[in-house]
Amino acid sequence: MRGTTDNGLLPPVTDQDGAPFWDYAARGELRIQTCAGCRTPRFPPRPCCPYCQSFAHRWQKVSGRGHIWSFVIAHPPLLEGYAQLAPYNVALIELLDAPGIRLVGNVLAAPDAPPGSLDPARLAIGAAVRVTFTRVSARLALPQWLLGTS
Repeated sequence: MRGTTDNGLLPPVTDQDGAPFWDYAARGELRIQTCAGCRTPRFPPRPCCPYCQSFAHRWQKVSGRGHIWSFVIAHPPLLEGYAQLAPYNVALIELLDAPGIRLVGNVLAAPDAPPGSLDPARLAIGAAVRVTFTRVSARLALPQWLLGTS
C-alpha cells in the first residue's frame, strides 16, 4: 500500500510478514502473530521469533480489549490531511490478552467517528479500551479504540 488513502492520509506500510495483520483487520478481526514454538506473541510481525528463533508462527485472534499505556494529543503543524483532523489523540494500547504487545491508534468517541471526536479530558493512562475497526478504503480497515470494556 503506497501513496495516500481517499481522505489524504498515509496508509500503513506493510510487508510480507505484516500483510496478514491488515488482511484480518479488513475483516474486522484483531489477530497477533504468535510463535508456534514457544507461543510468545510478537508485534510488529517478523519472520523469526526473538525468543526461541523459530520461523513457525500462527495468527492468534485476541479479544481486542486493552488499556491505554500512553497517549499524546497532536496539534498542527502536521501533514495536510492530518492538520484538518487536529487536535486528535494518538494512543498506545497494551492488549489485555497479550501483555507487552502495544498497538498505536486513536481513541474515538464512537465507532467510525473521526480521530478528534473524543474529548481529550476523557483520556487517562490505564483506561480500559476495546477495539473497533474504521474502514478507510475497500481493502483497508484500521484498528481504532473505544473507551470501556463492553
